[in-house]
Amino acid sequence: MNDTDTSDTSDDSSPHPPAPYDAIADWYDGYLRDRPLYRETLLPAVLTLAGDVQGQTICDLACGQGFITRALAQRGAQLVGADISEQLLTLARRYEAQAPLGIRYIHDDAQTGAHLPAASFDGVTCILALMPIPDIAATFQTVHRLLRPDGWFVFAITHPCYQTSRSRWTTWDDGSPAREVSAYFAEGYWQSDNRSGVRGKVGEHHRTLSTYLNTLIAASLRLERIAEPQTMGESEPGNHEVPTLLLVRARKD
Repeated sequence: MNDTDTSDTSDDSSPHPPAPYDAIADWYDGYLRDRPLYRETLLPAVLTLAGDVQGQTICDLACGQGFITRALAQRGAQLVGADISEQLLTLARRYEAQAPLGIRYIHDDAQTGAHLPAASFDGVTCILALMPIPDIAATFQTVHRLLRPDGWFVFAITHPCYQTSRSRWTTWDDGSPAREVSAYFAEGYWQSDNRSGVRGKVGEHHRTLSTYLNTLIAASLRLERIAEPQTMGESEPGNHEVPTLLLVRARKD
């Protein structure tokens, strides 16, 4: 894990089918930069759950363009980022070239982690990436395999209790925001009619909270802490009252 080469050094030379995010990589990069939710709410919550990472070796699984990867590296950790999207990795490597932090990026599927060494990481993060992944059981098993004994795992997802295929913002009679939710138990892939957002462009898999947590526990990852950060910025109406994000910290048994 001392290799700071940012190229993909895996032995897999076979062609890979395009990942869903390949087609929207540039748009998604701008989307993260432009929405305060990610900088003001998500990032501080992730860093709080991760704790002091100075000197640790961390894998950012399904790292995308490296938004969280870079933030952890800036705090003194040694990072390996892995993602299935070649286009997002291209952006991540570009950011690394512009401001080197010693991050190594690898093209890999979080459901297998085929090119990531077992028991090599003090911590693993997977931030806003579990929802598009079809098999979270396989992904959690990957996390367990990658972690050293007693290693930690932090993941963030859109809050499954408030984000479903049939949920929307509305208002009370006094004009205050409210969230309407139904179809909570209808697990499966869905895509929003709103094509201007991530779920409208690539969709996601809805799962109940119990599915996430029970699958985590089944992978021998022990739940330590849960966070539901409150968004206070005026640019996210309604999120003052209802959490948009759910974050979980677990530890390898």
